[in-house]
Amino acid sequence: MINRIALHGLLLLAFTVPSLAQVRLPKVVSDGMVLQRNAKTKIWGWASPGEKVAIHFNGKTYRTRTGTDGKWQVALAAMKAGGPYTMYISASNKLIVRDILLGDVWLCSGQSNMQTTMERVSEKYPDEIPNASNLEIRQFLVPTLTDPARQRDDLPPVKWQPVTPGNVPAFSAVAYFFAKALYQKYHVPIGIINAAVGGTPIEAWTSEQGFKSFPEVLQTVAQLKDTSFLNRMNTSNRQIAARAEQRTSRKLDKGLNGSLPWYDTAYRAADWKTMMVPGYWADQGIKNLNGVVWYRKEIVLPASFAGQPAKLYLGRIVDADEIYVNGVLSGSTGYQYPPRRYALPAGRLKAGKNVIVVRVTNTAGKGGFVPDKPYYLLAGNQKIDLKGEWQYKVGQAFEPDADAGKGFSLQNQPTVLYNAMIAPLVNYTLKGMIWYQGESNSQQPQQYAKLLPNLIADWRSHFKQGTLPFLYVQLPNYNEVEYLPGESKWAEFRESQLKALQVPNTAMAVAIDCGEWNDIHPLGKKPVGERLALAAQHVAYGDNKIEWSGPIYQSANVQGNKIVITFSHTGSGLVARGDGELKYFAIAGADKKFVWAQATIEGNKVVVWHEAIKQPLYVRYAWAENSDSANLYNREGLPASPFRTDTNP
Repeated sequence: MINRIALHGLLLLAFTVPSLAQVRLPKVVSDGMVLQRNAKTKIWGWASPGEKVAIHFNGKTYRTRTGTDGKWQVALAAMKAGGPYTMYISASNKLIVRDILLGDVWLCSGQSNMQTTMERVSEKYPDEIPNASNLEIRQFLVPTLTDPARQRDDLPPVKWQPVTPGNVPAFSAVAYFFAKALYQKYHVPIGIINAAVGGTPIEAWTSEQGFKSFPEVLQTVAQLKDTSFLNRMNTSNRQIAARAEQRTSRKLDKGLNGSLPWYDTAYRAADWKTMMVPGYWADQGIKNLNGVVWYRKEIVLPASFAGQPAKLYLGRIVDADEIYVNGVLSGSTGYQYPPRRYALPAGRLKAGKNVIVVRVTNTAGKGGFVPDKPYYLLAGNQKIDLKGEWQYKVGQAFEPDADAGKGFSLQNQPTVLYNAMIAPLVNYTLKGMIWYQGESNSQQPQQYAKLLPNLIADWRSHFKQGTLPFLYVQLPNYNEVEYLPGESKWAEFRESQLKALQVPNTAMAVAIDCGEWNDIHPLGKKPVGERLALAAQHVAYGDNKIEWSGPIYQSANVQGNKIVITFSHTGSGLVARGDGELKYFAIAGADKKFVWAQATIEGNKVVVWHEAIKQPLYVRYAWAENSDSANLYNREGLPASPFRTDTNP
C-alpha cells in the first residue's frame, strides 16, 4: 500500500511540476503579431517562480528571471520596421513565435461604429474586400468579455490576422481604412488591436483607478464586486426575460397557429390590407402597436430568374425579422441594426408567381421597414424593385410591460470592459490609440466632457508610454434634419468632444458629413478612417506640413451688426462646399432667440449677420442632431466642426 501511494505521488509530481514550470505567453504575443518599431517593446509572460527565461530575437538575447508571482518581462531594444522575424523563448520548455513584423501598432476601441465590420460596408465599398491583399496590415480582434471584479492579465485564444479577402470582412471598417491609409503613406507594417463593443458607454472602458474623481461611479464599482448584488440583478433579468417570453410567445401569433401558417404557399391572404414599404407601420394606420406584423408581396419573375441563385435586399427592419420565400425560411435577423441581405440558393425562385413573406417583430418604438435603404431582388445583373405596396396583417399585439427594456446589462457597467479587454493589453507597446464612441453617452454631454479626458488620462497611465497619441471621432449627423434653429443634446455632445482637444497630443476627426439620418451605424466609414489617419500623420508622425483637421472655431468678434468668426485649421482657405452660399449658421442677440443667418467667407474668416438683429451677440453653426446642409470646409476637403459661441444657461 505504501509503495502504491508513493508511486502515485511520484506520478502526480511528474505531471504537475512541469506544468507549473511551463513558460507561457499572453495571447497578444503570438504568431503574426506586429511589434512597435523604434521603441523599447515589452515581451512578458508567466512561468514558475524564480525560473530563468531567455528570449532570442533578431540577433539579440534577453534574459530575465520570474518573480515570486511567476511573472516575467523584458524590454526589447528599439528596432526599425521590418520582418518577418521569429522569436524563441527558452525556459524549462521552449516556445517559438513566428511571422513577427516590426511596424506601428494602434489600439482601436469604442462602441458599435468602431466595431462595424468591413462585411457590413461591403456594398458601399464593393472593391475593397475582393482586392484586399496586404500581409503587412494585421488585426488582433479582442473578443467581447466582461469582468466586474478584477483586471485580467490575459485573453482567450485569439489570433493575429493579415489582410486577405477571407480575413478582412471581420476587420473593423474604420480601423481598416485608417491602417490602409497609413500604410500607403509610410509603407511600414500596421497592427490594429480591435477592442470594441456595440452599445457600450465610456464608463465601461475606464478602470477603477480612473474614477478617483467620480465617487458616485466608485459606489457602482463596489456594488459590482458584490456577488449577492450581481445575483439579484441576474435574478431580476431572468424574471423580466420570463415575462417577455410569455408576452411575446410565438404560440400567440395568429400567423403561426392557424390552419395554415401565413407564409405557406397554399395560404390565401384574402383579407389583408396594404401598406407602403419602406415605412413604419405607426405612420400608416397601425397605432401604438408593439407586436408582430406580417408583410406579403407577390412578384412575377421572368424565366431567366428560375434556377439561379439570387440575393434579397430588405434594407433595415425594426426590430427582428424572418424571411420566407415561396414558403421556405430564407433568413432571419434578431435585432434592428444589421442590413438585411439574404442569399437565396438556386431553385428557391421560379418563373412566374413568387411570394415573399416577412414576419416583423417589434418590441419598442416604431416597427417596420426603415426608409431610404435598398429594397430589391437581384439575380445576376437583373434587379426587381421591391418598394411599393405590400399586403400586411397583424399577427400579435404584445401586452404592455412596465419593466420591458429595464434589464441589467453587465457590459454597460463601469470598468467591466476595461478589466477584461484592455487590462490584458497594457504591457503591449503602442504607437497610439483611436476611439469612436459616444452614442451611448449622448444624452449626458456635460458629464462626457469630463469622462473623455478622464479616459485618455486613465489609459495613458496604464500603458505607461507618456502622452500616447489619442485620436477620436466626433459623432456624425443622425435623425431627421432640423429646419429651424433649436436645442440639441447631440450638438452639445459634439461640443463636449470638441473640448477634449484641450488634452495634449489628441486630435479629432470631424465626421458630421458621414452620417445617415435613419441609421446610427452609417456606412461611410472610409472618410472617417482616412481623416483619423490624417490626424495621426500630424500627432503621431510629426508631419507639420499637412492640414489634418477641418476648421475649428477659435474666436468671435462683434463688429456692428455682424459677427466675425475666426478659425484654426483653415488650410489653404475656407470654402462653401458646393460653391454655393454658406448654410446652417444661426445668429441671436441677448435674448438667445436664434434665427438662420446670412454668412460669407472673407479671407480665412466667416462673417455672420441677419438684417433684423441689430445687436448680435451669439453665433451657432451646425447646431442640430442632423445639420445635413452644413457646408463649411477648408480647401483640403475637411468639414468644420459644429460650434456655438454662447454657453449653457
